Amino acid sequence: MIDLRSDTVTRPTPAMLEAMFAAPVGDDVYGEDETVNALQAEAAALFGVEAALFFPTGTMANQVAIKVHTQPGDEVMCGETAHIYRHEGGGIAVNSACSVRLLPGDHGRFTADTVRRNINRTTDPHYPRSRLVAIENSVNLAGGVCWDLAEIDRIRAVATEHGLALHLDGARLFNAMVARGESPADYGSRFDTISVCLSKGLGAPVGSLLLGTRALVTAANRRRKVMGGGMRQAGYLAAAGIYALKHHVARLADDHARARTVGEHLRARPYVAEVAPLETNIVIFRLAPGISAEHFLAHLAGAGIRALSIADGVVRFVFHLDVGDAGVEGVLRALSAYD
Repeated sequence: MIDLRSDTVTRPTPAMLEAMFAAPVGDDVYGEDETVNALQAEAAALFGVEAALFFPTGTMANQVAIKVHTQPGDEVMCGETAHIYRHEGGGIAVNSACSVRLLPGDHGRFTADTVRRNINRTTDPHYPRSRLVAIENSVNLAGGVCWDLAEIDRIRAVATEHGLALHLDGARLFNAMVARGESPADYGSRFDTISVCLSKGLGAPVGSLLLGTRALVTAANRRRKVMGGGMRQAGYLAAAGIYALKHHVARLADDHARARTVGEHLRARPYVAEVAPLETNIVIFRLAPGISAEHFLAHLAGAGIRALSIADGVVRFVFHLDVGDAGVEGVLRALSAYD
């Protein structure tokens, strides 16, 4: 089975499993798991920030970040396709009691001018207080496109001018950095908080990190406990994250190349109306009118390929370390056979 539903479906490699089984552990709620501590220290140093905190999920890391930046009744600004708004179970409302201002943009990437125009007047009690701007990089529902650092700098300047915090949902940030030739330090200096996922393209079985100042991470640790995210002997999982950071970052370029190969093939298929920009490991395409996504996915399933429809007539493929060149060849054959 070739599973293209998400890069969350990966399984630990034998070398990663070996590292996990060999990990020294302790009780992380007491701060005594040395492997968790090592992962957090390594990630903080990598991004050039003061501290990092290990979370069981990216959703929890994002939601805790929102909580520590806001008070009930504040407003969060994010892109129209943002994962924190669309795919985190209404968590902004449930956990932080905040409203959301959705910002229009180009494939989920809005501008500093758009942020400026949407900041509420602090002197008018009719409006919630604009408090947080959240960026997602890469943008999942836009096909994994990436942000330009120059625009992020302009947004940072607007946020600073108006006293807004800036959070980065970096679930696939390492994909973006590999695609654009950037470094973690490029991002650590620009954001107040950053979440990065270890269990997507990097291939760890579980876990995300939240990075920021020591004060924000201390506040996040309390919030994580309140939300039930305190883990005990979590070093077995953290060891997978350490291994992934050391061995699975550079290879993301292979996933990007395979995604481009399949995306370009799709552009030549008569049953495909549009393919989103191809930049990282995600391929999103719209089927031509009259082509049923259900029928198309059934055809792929018959060829041993699993995929998802993410909207009416829209299909997503996600490439990852469990899909090699042989898998790509199988996908190309199945796509050609649908003609």
